[in-house]
Amino acid sequence: MYAEHIKEIRQKLNLSVAKLAEKIEIPARTITGYERSERTPSIEFVAQCCTILNINANWFLTGKGEMFNDNFTCNNQNDLTLRISKVENVLKRKGLL
Repeated sequence: MYAEHIKEIRQKLNLSVAKLAEKIEIPARTITGYERSERTPSIEFVAQCCTILNINANWFLTGKGEMFNDNFTCNNQNDLTLRISKVENVLKRKGLL
């Protein structure tokens, strides 16, 4: 389940493994291991995703609820696309994307 969630997060935010690793400040090979189900994500990784990427911890751990915390809840695909674009713009301004 975690592997799919990590891939889904990356896809929604349009991040490569390398860019996600840079944001979370862990080696890219660690994320690759998580996505291949070769390793179990550490609590630190989950906390970083929730804090830095505004991921809903309940969704990450159980698959229930929305992927993003409340202020990222979207009613339709256009709203989601707009919000993702805004997140990407902020990350670009900070030199993280």
